[in-house]
Amino acid sequence: MKTLYNNFATLILPALIVLGGCGSQQTSQRRFFTSGNREADQRADQRMANAEQLKDANGAKPAAEEVQKPLYDRLGGEKGINAIVDDWVTRALADPRVNWERKDVKKGGVLHREKSVEWNPTEEKIAEMKKHVVQFFSLSTGGPSFYDGKEMKQAHTGMRITNSEFDAAVGDLKATLDKLTIPDKDQRELLAIIETTRTQIVEER
Repeated sequence: MKTLYNNFATLILPALIVLGGCGSQQTSQRRFFTSGNREADQRADQRMANAEQLKDANGAKPAAEEVQKPLYDRLGGEKGINAIVDDWVTRALADPRVNWERKDVKKGGVLHREKSVEWNPTEEKIAEMKKHVVQFFSLSTGGPSFYDGKEMKQAHTGMRITNSEFDAAVGDLKATLDKLTIPDKDQRELLAIIETTRTQIVEER
């Protein structure tokens, strides 16, 4: 448990410090919070900018500046996080670009290079995975700090996930957030948090 905590501390503690609503005056005055990772924030900004270019310019005025609640609350708390994860995982599992089942993917290296890493998505396995994704989303957005799954890097080691597959999964998450009408600034925060996990998940660059 101590190792798990330390791993999560190094992975998302910067995000929790900023997103967790620490009560500092500096944080409460910000209109937009970051993930604590400049590259991840830039990638999220770029993705949102590309999406916004596709929208019609309707002259809508930006929302008035106000003290922000933790992202967890703005996403709808437990109910909202569950809705996001349920739609996203279902969407990504059906997306061949993501290849969540790891079809036709074999381990690298010398000893196990021909061993398949294909995952059989039974109802029980999908339910377990969704539970852990919900826990991670909750923890990383300022909600309940409980997680009983594997460490991020350990859970994905050997799956040979590529950058393009990771991008496709993030694109599916963006589609889910659009479907659930999550405000753009909240989408940007969540996408930036997900981007911080890229180095823990992607192996094939």
